[in-house]
Amino acid sequence: MRLLLVWLINALSLLAVPYVLPSVSVGSLYAALVTALVLGLLNTLIRPLLVLVTLPITILTLGLFTLVINALLFWFVASFVQGFHVAGFWSAFWGALAYSVISSFASWLLIPRPAAPPRQPPPPADYIDSTSRRL
Repeated sequence: MRLLLVWLINALSLLAVPYVLPSVSVGSLYAALVTALVLGLLNTLIRPLLVLVTLPITILTLGLFTLVINALLFWFVASFVQGFHVAGFWSAFWGALAYSVISSFASWLLIPRPAAPPRQPPPPADYIDSTSRRL
């Protein structure tokens, strides 16, 4: 259930990106659902390999090269998913960044988080801890 909710949030976030960046276009909800699915699969399967291969340049750029990897994957998905278009690399760069921010914020708002375990009340004032050791 949670996976479907994340997929729907990502698709709706993808529909919101053209309102922020006009150089990114999403034709329909169906195109957004397919694009969110393909992006999720590529980010799960291919992105870790790309990060590993480009680790030296990622270390040199203090991790900023991962934004380029995200942009390239975003642009790559736009090249073969019908109804999803990106104008160029910089549009993909800013589109991937906007997509990440919108999706993260929407997930933070809409996905329920597990409740924190209840805290134990403090011991009474006259409590003597027999397990503590004094040096």
